[in-house]
Amino acid sequence: MEDTYNNRTSLAKGAKDIVKEAKRHATKKVNKVVDRATDEYSTHHNYSRFQDEDEDEDFYQNPPRQDGEGYHDNEEGSSDATEGHDDEDEIYEGEYQGIPSAGDRKHKEGQVALGQPMSDATRDRKGLEEERQADEEELAQQYELIIQECGHGRFQWQLFLVLGLALMSDGVEVFVVGFVLPSAETDMCVPNSSSGWLGSVVYLGMMVGALFWGGMSDKVGRRQCLLICMSTNGFFAFLSSFVQGYGLFLLCRLFAGFGIGGAVPIVFSFFAEVLSREKRGEHLSWLCMFWMIGEIYASAMAWAIIPHYGWSFSMGSAYQFHSWRVFVVVCALPCVCAVVALTFMPESPRFYLEVGKHDEAWMILKQIHDTNMRARGQPEKVFTVNRIKIPKQLDELVEMETESGNPVSKFFFRIKTEIHGIYLNLMKCFNYPMRENMTRLAIVWFTLSFGYYGLSVWFPDVIKHLQADDYASKVKIHNNEHIEDFTFNFTLENQIHKNGLFINDRFIHMKLRSVTFIDSTFHNCYFDDVTSVGSFFRNCTFIDAFFFNTDIDESKLVDGTEVVNSTFTHNKTGCQMTFDDDYSAYWVYFINFLGTLAVLPGNIVSALLMDKIGRLSMLGGSMVLSGISCFFLWFGTSESMMIFMLCLYNGLSISAWNSLDVVTTESFPTVRRGTGFGFCNALCKLAAVLGNLIFGSLVGITKAIPILMASSVLVGGGLVALRLPDTRANVLM
Repeated sequence: MEDTYNNRTSLAKGAKDIVKEAKRHATKKVNKVVDRATDEYSTHHNYSRFQDEDEDEDFYQNPPRQDGEGYHDNEEGSSDATEGHDDEDEIYEGEYQGIPSAGDRKHKEGQVALGQPMSDATRDRKGLEEERQADEEELAQQYELIIQECGHGRFQWQLFLVLGLALMSDGVEVFVVGFVLPSAETDMCVPNSSSGWLGSVVYLGMMVGALFWGGMSDKVGRRQCLLICMSTNGFFAFLSSFVQGYGLFLLCRLFAGFGIGGAVPIVFSFFAEVLSREKRGEHLSWLCMFWMIGEIYASAMAWAIIPHYGWSFSMGSAYQFHSWRVFVVVCALPCVCAVVALTFMPESPRFYLEVGKHDEAWMILKQIHDTNMRARGQPEKVFTVNRIKIPKQLDELVEMETESGNPVSKFFFRIKTEIHGIYLNLMKCFNYPMRENMTRLAIVWFTLSFGYYGLSVWFPDVIKHLQADDYASKVKIHNNEHIEDFTFNFTLENQIHKNGLFINDRFIHMKLRSVTFIDSTFHNCYFDDVTSVGSFFRNCTFIDAFFFNTDIDESKLVDGTEVVNSTFTHNKTGCQMTFDDDYSAYWVYFINFLGTLAVLPGNIVSALLMDKIGRLSMLGGSMVLSGISCFFLWFGTSESMMIFMLCLYNGLSISAWNSLDVVTTESFPTVRRGTGFGFCNALCKLAAVLGNLIFGSLVGITKAIPILMASSVLVGGGLVALRLPDTRANVLM
């Protein structure tokens, strides 16, 4: 028995010694493999080291998969369940080691399963981040070579059209506000004190949406976030066209703005990640053209639909569906088309690589390669990439909700956790060495947006103000009229009647447009089916009058008007609006249509010259020139002069927008591209809100202050833009 025991002990010790010696040789072997791969990459700058190796080398080079398959078996046949001890441990492979304690951690991805790997808890966090940074730099170089192998062709153009529809929806949403603002507030009887809230609420929603969806796209993916935010916009935009109350309408437009706010940061991040470096500037600029197409679409639809009052219908006096609501429905169509098209597109492969999903990224890159090769007539060409570098995946502390929590509390807890993650990611954008560039980017975004939106959104009111002055100069004044036993069955427009006397007169099936009666008396008069727009009775007297189916009420009888022994029956409710024979409405929308068409030459020029003269020269020069052209709006005393300066301003400023989008996309690493772009775009919408409120409060008083303010901030922002770093040679980190 004793001899048997000694033999077993000797056998166990011998086996353990053999295992230790085998691991030492394996460690030396993997070090040689890593050194050879490093030398090969530094010498040739290609991804040949990611090709198939023999079984032993493949184990050490392959990063662990994210789909739960775990590590490959090594030469000794060890597994995750039997490893985890030091060389001096008395426990050997295959021996039961007990249930791991709460403090034990799982093996980190990317570690070689030899002996017991050092846990991340005992390693310096900064060292891990530096390791990930090195991996990201290596991946950026390799990914650029892979995209060049995939080529630029059918896949990029398909994605270009799909993302273009999403960007077009953002442009439509911005200009819907300015076009429906006068009609919606008139239709819903909004007092002047509440005027302008519609534009502010929409931009506030877009501001929050840009920050939230941009941050979420760095966590859950570009395609998924874009689908959700576009669906949100389409649903609430469509719903807003049917609600009747101004409060509900504001709420719907708020959520619609929240949805579309994520379009710009996600679209540019998504498209840039499938473009090679030499194609990026030009094709991102071509993508910007869809925003201009959205402007043209919104202007053309407003011009064609809103002035047509006959396109509306009503169900009694409680439900009114006027032409501006038809316009809102039509403007939601690009968003619906974008959602449908996005369902057929894959996720960004660069995002998948960033989060460690190697196989998913490889499949999409192969799809890009095969799609482009088939379009070129080279279907036999093989995608040669087998292995792609995966950055080090760092652990994150995530606070968990208890299992007993109800679904509502779990939902809000999840939202809180995601917002906290977005905040932490955003704070990294302000860390060294990005802090200075981030500050300059923020200044440029704010100044360009303040000047552009402040003038563009409220420009219809500027034209209307000029038209109102011209309209008022043509008013007809009638004094001391005496009209008896007469029937008025036609339209009265732009007239003032002072000290008039109307006896036994009949006002039947007629319209009063911008008509004011002052100090007049109506005795035994009959009013039937009378509609008044911008008309008032000031200090008038009605004696024995009868009103049937009219909109004449206390809001029209002002300044001490007296009603004596008179009857009102079946009065029209709500605010009456009509565009019949109102050519000024056509003119305002046509002017905006011309202004958006003027953007086309600037868009083409910026796309062709983006990579030739540089992003920064185009950005700074365009902002300075647009600021100078904006200054000359001060001297515009006629509509034709204002229209010409508006077209010049739009044509010059579009180059700045295109350049800024490209520079912003190239300034952030993949893991923070959506968050950083979303923050800049949120600043853009905040500037739009401020410009909307400030310019709106001053446009009726003086045009000098808004124009001087816009001109100065544009020139100042252009000078700051020239201090930004040139991103033309950057690979996507």
